[in-house]
Order: sequence, then structure tokens, then C-alpha cells
Amino acid sequence: MENKKLMSSYNEKNDTLSGKIFGKNGCIADYEIGDEIFLSTDENNIPISFQINHASKTLGFTKEALKNPNVRIAICCDDLKIYFDVFLSTQMIFSSQFRNNYSFKLNEIWNGVY
Repeated sequence: MENKKLMSSYNEKNDTLSGKIFGKNGCIADYEIGDEIFLSTDENNIPISFQINHASKTLGFTKEALKNPNVRIAICCDDLKIYFDVFLSTQMIFSSQFRNNYSFKLNEIWNGVY
């Protein structure tokens, strides 16, 4: 798995957790891979950022805990599935699989910069 630096933030008022790969700017397309979970891609259709709306409900975690700057995202994609895991510090707080209807090819860990 390739490791990349992730800049993330949590907006408590809007209950939105978002982040992007350090050094990547702009995006070409946004895809909703699951309920309230979005990935944005670059010109090569490679995911470079994420957004989770209603994050406390979607992830099943408290708003206070989501303020933790040490967020880590593991994304693996094969021809059929997108495997999407969210960690706060070393604790996995969310793990799900979605259909890969977007032809994403990826095997990365996005580590929070804190």
C-alpha cells in the first residue's frame, strides 16, 4: 500500500469530515460511492479527496471525537469493490465496501498531517 499525506478537517456545524491529498489541487469529478460518502478525482480518475456528510451519523462516532486531527483513510479498489476504512488515531471507526462503478484503481493509505 502506498502512503500519502492527508490534510483533513471536521466542520462541526455542518457535521462534515473532509480531506485531500497533500499537494493535490482541484478535481475533475465527484462521485458518491455510498450514502453521504464522496470521492473527488483528478484528471486520471484517481481519487484525491473525500467528503463525508452527516459524518457523526454516517460513521457512528461523536462530533467531539471527529475533531481529532489524526484521521487516516485506507482505500483499496479492485474491479468490483471499493474498500473504504476510516481511522481516528489507531482506532478503526468505520469500514465499508461499495461497488466500484467508477473503474477506480487504488491501493493507498491517506495519513493525516497533524
